[in-house]
Amino acid sequence: MSDGTLEFTGERFTPECVREIRYEHWARYAFALELARGRRVLDAACGEGYGSAMLAGAAASVLGVDIAEDAIAHARSRYGAQANLRFQRGDCTALDAASGSFDLIVSFETLEHVAAQENLIAGFARALTDDGILIVSSPDKRTYSDVSGFRNEFHVRELYRDELLALLAPHFAQVRLYGQKLLFQSAIWNLQSAPRRVAAATLVESAAMPQAGLDYAPLYFIAVCSRRPLPELPDLALFGDREESVYTHYNGEVRRNMAAGGRIAELEAEIARLRDELGKSLLKR
Repeated sequence: MSDGTLEFTGERFTPECVREIRYEHWARYAFALELARGRRVLDAACGEGYGSAMLAGAAASVLGVDIAEDAIAHARSRYGAQANLRFQRGDCTALDAASGSFDLIVSFETLEHVAAQENLIAGFARALTDDGILIVSSPDKRTYSDVSGFRNEFHVRELYRDELLALLAPHFAQVRLYGQKLLFQSAIWNLQSAPRRVAAATLVESAAMPQAGLDYAPLYFIAVCSRRPLPELPDLALFGDREESVYTHYNGEVRRNMAAGGRIAELEAEIARLRDELGKSLLKR
């Protein structure tokens, strides 16, 4: 941590990570930012602290809690100068907070890392005001693991869609479920005014015409939950970085692959030439 960064082990995101993981993690906090405005916020399992610091730019106060002492020490060192932001070590499955302490709780990519998921959600519900809001994210086990065949060594218990909803339902009468996934899109936007309407279409190979909406299987779920009716929320939230780090990496890989392909073609041509010479030499004997 001598250079002011927290080592990336694969268990938690750090702001120095680039490409897909940056888009996934930053987008969740950007989505929550407007709901944090003027509110008392808990960032449960805050990790490195970058998201807590972002929310503190809009919130009345933010408390970041994480079970890892090194993460909390780092967060205090890196972001502790913000007056309305503090960090403390704690186990979010046994939340030490008085009832009604927070107006908003966010907990991103936490559920799958703990076995005591019922305790986690029950603790969040208790710590919220009666009209408080919980935003929680979790990978969709079907697309994240079953379809891909990928196994994340840090995940204890991944959930399917119906399991996530069943976990939230006993505590929150209102649950709006969003899907999250990096998509390859062509964006067309109004340069003369802020967006007011959103149109989306998805081309399905077997269909003659694009289908209305975003017809993709999400990789992650984001659930916005409350006991009371939810405020007006966007149906679609877009997030990106102007430097387009995903494309920077992608283009670099393409260039390397093209260079490697060119070199392979040269070597294959050389092998063919040598084989031809060898064949002619054997015929002369």
